[in-house]
Amino acid sequence: MIIERTVENLLLHKLQSGKVIVILGPRRVGKTFLINKVVSQTPGKNIFWNGEDLSVHDLLRRRSVQNYQNIIGDSEIIFIDEAQKIPEIGYILKLIIDSFPNIKLVVTGSSAFDIKNTFGEPLTGRKRDLFMFPLAEKELMKYEKIEQRADNLKERLIYGSMPEIIYNNNKNEKQEYLKELMNSYLLKDIMIYENIKNSAKIFDLLRLIAFQIGNEVSLNELSRKLSISKNTVERYLDLLEKVFIIYRIKAFSKNLRKEIVKSSKWYFIDNGIRNAVISNFSSLSYRDDVGALWENYMISERIKYQSYNGIFSNNYFWRTYDQQEIDFIEEREGRLFACEFKWKQQKVKIPTAWEKAYPESQFKIISSENYFEWLN
Repeated sequence: MIIERTVENLLLHKLQSGKVIVILGPRRVGKTFLINKVVSQTPGKNIFWNGEDLSVHDLLRRRSVQNYQNIIGDSEIIFIDEAQKIPEIGYILKLIIDSFPNIKLVVTGSSAFDIKNTFGEPLTGRKRDLFMFPLAEKELMKYEKIEQRADNLKERLIYGSMPEIIYNNNKNEKQEYLKELMNSYLLKDIMIYENIKNSAKIFDLLRLIAFQIGNEVSLNELSRKLSISKNTVERYLDLLEKVFIIYRIKAFSKNLRKEIVKSSKWYFIDNGIRNAVISNFSSLSYRDDVGALWENYMISERIKYQSYNGIFSNNYFWRTYDQQEIDFIEEREGRLFACEFKWKQQKVKIPTAWEKAYPESQFKIISSENYFEWLN
C-alpha cells in the first residue's frame, strides 16, 4: 500500500516556469520518495540530482550560462533532493531561472535553517514553499476501515505518524526507529549546522518541553534548570523549530487587561518523536499524560490541515491571570475560532472572560469522537 500524499497534488498544481518549488519538512517524512514518484510520472525530459552527491557539486560549480546550457539541454524540469547541500545553490538556481525562462525547478530541504542560509536573498520572489509533514489524518482516512480508526488513533498518539511508523506493525521496531530518528538525524542536523558541541543540553531542553505540553513555558525556568543563559535557551528553541522538531504557539490578546500576552507553548511536530524524547511508549491505559498527547496530536494535525488546504490563520492559546484558558485559537478571515481539546467528549463551559470579551467568536470541544469532522 502506497499512501497518496496531499503535497503531491499541491506540487503539480504550483509547478510553473520561472519559479523554484521548495518542499520543506523534517527528515524521513517522504520528500525523497515523493520526488522520485513525481519524476517517474512526469512526461518529457527531466533531470534528477541528489544534493548529497559530490559529483553534482562538481557539475554545477562553474557558474556560467554555457555550462548550464550544456548540462540542461532540452530538459523541462530539474529536481534536486537536499538542494541545500550544494554550495551556493541559491545563486545557481537564480542563474538557471534567469537564463532559462522555460525551465521548472523543484528542490527539497530538511530545515528552515538550511533554506534561509543557502537560498535566502538570491531567490527572493522566485520561490514557492510547500511544507511536507508526517502523514496527516486526512491522508490516512482513505486507507482505514471505519472499525479500525479508533485503535489506529490510539497507536498514533503513542507512535506518531512518520511514514515508516505507519507501515510497520512491530512495536519494538517502531520504538527503535523513533529513537534512531531522534538521535541520528534530527539532533544531528542541529549539531552540524550550528557547530553545537553539547548535545546533552539540547536533549535535556527537549525533555523539559516534552513534559510541559499544553502548559506555558518559562524561558527563565528552563534557563535555571539547564544552567545555561536565557539567550542560549531561546537560540536552541529557535533551532529546534527550524529543523521541524517543535513549533511554538503564542498567547492571544486584544483588549482584555488580564490576558497573558508574553507567554508561549511548545508542541512537537509528531507524537512519536515526543514520546521518544521521554522514552515512554506505554499504552494510553497506563499513562497520566493522555490529555497532553491528545492536545499535541490535534494541534499538529490542524497545522497540517491548514497548510495543505491553504488556510491562512494566526494560531494562539488564551489564558488570563485568574486561570481562565482556552487551548487553541484560530484567527482567520477576521473571525475567532476557539477550541478545547478533550480526549473524551464532555461538556465544557466557555470561559466567562472570553465570552464577554469576544462574543462573536465560535467555541467547540474537539474530542476523539468528533475530531474527524474538524480535520476533514
